[in-house]
Amino acid sequence: MNIIELIIDEEAELYGIDAISLVEAPAIESPFVALKSEKIEFKTQDEEKRLVMGAALIPDKPIYRKNGEEEYYVYFSKKTVRRAMELYFKNGNQANATLEHEHTLNGLHVVESWIVEGEQDKSRMYGLDVPVGTWMVSMKVENDAIWEKFVKEGSVKGFSIEGFFSNKYELSKATVKKDKRYKDGKRVDMESYSDYPDGVKNNAKRGIELNENQGNKCATQTGKVRAQQLAKGEPISEETIRRMYSYLSRAEEYYDPNSTTECGTISYLLWGGKAGLRWSKSKLKELELLSGIEIELGMDMVERKLLSKD
Repeated sequence: MNIIELIIDEEAELYGIDAISLVEAPAIESPFVALKSEKIEFKTQDEEKRLVMGAALIPDKPIYRKNGEEEYYVYFSKKTVRRAMELYFKNGNQANATLEHEHTLNGLHVVESWIVEGEQDKSRMYGLDVPVGTWMVSMKVENDAIWEKFVKEGSVKGFSIEGFFSNKYELSKATVKKDKRYKDGKRVDMESYSDYPDGVKNNAKRGIELNENQGNKCATQTGKVRAQQLAKGEPISEETIRRMYSYLSRAEEYYDPNSTTECGTISYLLWGGKAGLRWSKSKLKELELLSGIEIELGMDMVERKLLSKD
């Protein structure tokens, strides 16, 4: 089985980690986007202060992935883990938190972050036996509902990163073109598409407007960036189309066309709404990529139903 290294390509459209999610169990997602299938348990560090601590990213750990019939492992090097941590704070994402990668959460933020340097690390005090090079975080949970319903009851058991990474092998095969905007005079040119209908653009614009009315509290930074792209009619990559279809298929149940304030509805519109779902499905079918994604979605739905019975 192949083992693929994921890296941060800082010349890409989007890169790095933009949120940390509280998760109950892994969910299989599109490769090279968000490692939502990797679950790492955390410990309640201080119940009075409402702090939870755990590993956000572990280096050199093989993570099982499946895309259609293709099975493989991915991993991050220590260098990538450290850079991911640095960019997370550089971009001001420490207050970006989600629940199961679908619901934006308020009242949670990372208050402490470090790389494990040796065996005397403070994580050992809490029984967390993680390897050197691991990115550890402590998160403060000021959201009463999340603390009582999810953390204390144990229905969420770990952190899961949410962001964008590149496949080192595929990136090396991409077309390289000259471009004076970059220091080395080169840029990676991936195929992209902008033939989505006006309905997608209008939904994104509507989502941006509604989110502004709510103080821009809805959606992750990724969703906000995606809406700006769609509203302007900018080209998006094949990977982004995969991500669009995957998200819109899962989040459809949280969309209420009669609501103008619910974050589930706003987030759905930011990604193109119903028109975006129809177009992304059609485009992926055209690119002969749909079957694999639908297998992933089906497996995820089955997993959710099984978990709901526990």
